[in-house]
Amino acid sequence: MAKLSVKLVEEKLRKLSGNQAAVARCFSVTRSAVCHYIQRHPSLVAVAREARETMTDNAESALYKAVLAGEAWAVCFYLKTQAKDRGYVEKTVVEGGDNPLTVRLVRDKDFYKNADRLKQLNGEGS
Repeated sequence: MAKLSVKLVEEKLRKLSGNQAAVARCFSVTRSAVCHYIQRHPSLVAVAREARETMTDNAESALYKAVLAGEAWAVCFYLKTQAKDRGYVEKTVVEGGDNPLTVRLVRDKDFYKNADRLKQLNGEGS
């Protein structure tokens, strides 16, 4: 079991994209041990945050590429999360009270109108 040091943990955090479980495996310790060690060292907190932000940037870039490639799942996800102001809204309504809980999915009427418009723009509509 290798001893944790700020320098070694920092190197592993950067190499492993902030994956604390992977860092823990490198040192044969638990993930929680690495997490507590990071919390005790402000410089490591900053490195872990930076690694997480970099991974988020990479995920966004992959999503953008998928959207531009016309991947339907990516277009749908992007519109539902980033184009709510244009009517691409999906809501979950929870009803119940004294009765058994009922969950129903309600789509904004503009969602289908905008989806049909998107299909037309992509040459998929009639």
